[in-house]
Amino acid sequence: MTKSSLEKRRTPRRTCIVCRQVSGKRELFRLVYTEVGLQVDKTGKLPGRGAYVCSKPECWFKAAQGDLASKALKTSFSELDRALLSAHGAQIASISMKPQK
Repeated sequence: MTKSSLEKRRTPRRTCIVCRQVSGKRELFRLVYTEVGLQVDKTGKLPGRGAYVCSKPECWFKAAQGDLASKALKTSFSELDRALLSAHGAQIASISMKPQK
């Protein structure tokens, strides 16, 4: 590859389903609904329809409370799925609250 073709490469952009912030694909978390239920896809390679949520805890809590995530994935969520979203939001909030060294 030549230098000019590398410069033209674009990074994939995705939109958070809650706040509609556009970011790089790697900066967002992908949600996938599989036969075992809702999963946070850390590899970005699980099969199935995906939806993206940013790293703001409030977006995770809104996704858990409302219908945004279930509509984006075209399915209905169980209470366990909603609990997974809330737990992930709480985990992100606790990480962001830790003092930096």
